[in-house]
Amino acid sequence: MDLGYLSVQLFNGLVNGAFYALLSLGLAIIFGVLGVVNFAHGAVYMLGAFAAYLLLQQVGIGFWPALLLAPLGVALLGVIVERLLLRRVYGLDPLYGFLLTYGLTLFIQDAMRLRFGIQGQPYPTPTELSASVSLGVVGYPVYRLFVIAFSIAMCAAVWFLIERTRLGMVVRAATERGELTRALGIDVDRWVTAVFAFGIALAALAGVLAAPMRNVAPLMGSELIILTFAVVVIGGMGSIVGAVAAGFLIGALASLGAVWSPALENVIVFALMAVVLLVRPAGLFGAREAT
Repeated sequence: MDLGYLSVQLFNGLVNGAFYALLSLGLAIIFGVLGVVNFAHGAVYMLGAFAAYLLLQQVGIGFWPALLLAPLGVALLGVIVERLLLRRVYGLDPLYGFLLTYGLTLFIQDAMRLRFGIQGQPYPTPTELSASVSLGVVGYPVYRLFVIAFSIAMCAAVWFLIERTRLGMVVRAATERGELTRALGIDVDRWVTAVFAFGIALAALAGVLAAPMRNVAPLMGSELIILTFAVVVIGGMGSIVGAVAAGFLIGALASLGAVWSPALENVIVFALMAVVLLVRPAGLFGAREAT
């Protein structure tokens, strides 16, 4: 087998894993603290890409400011949704939150389709990152290398925030032992809105990163959300470390599986999820963090 082709596939898998890591990280944080299965995460990813697109087309704001402004704008929308809608389903069966966010997904996608149509909109790659780098006999696009490095840096920053700060201590305690944390007198509820907005911002950030690589379209997050849920389950529901590790692992394995057969790209993800659920029902990292 051609090692050059294999290395390109592995590289593409790591790029996909960068998106899985950011998306599943936000999803794991939201589920851990709120107990809500946020099916609208894929729609939020799409909104992040559209926010960057509209900032460029309507205001003339380019990619670099959009990395900050687009996630902030989508996070503010998340604050409104959490206060008006999600707050009503806390403490209920998780199915209620799932159905609510699924309905939000359909509403957001259809609204964007009515406004922008089904055809994707192009978003230019930043000029500074439009070149390619040759490593041996294979050339790698600089922008995709940036996506991998930026995602790793963001995941490391979130890990530092969660593991090394007082705010992170509260979030981590609420993620691992929510009821016990409340019993110790810590007001977890005061952080709920901020944590939801933070998880939403991570998904929107992934959307901004995806805009130069994929056409910005209303349905761009519909398939990705299913894979993201599989990543979260494999890593461990509510496990922050597991979400990131499983994201890059799944991205690499899926792309390597496609070397032998394109059909294996998605099959291998769900096959691995089935095996993990049979062997470690809490996920690869869920049981470790739970203890």
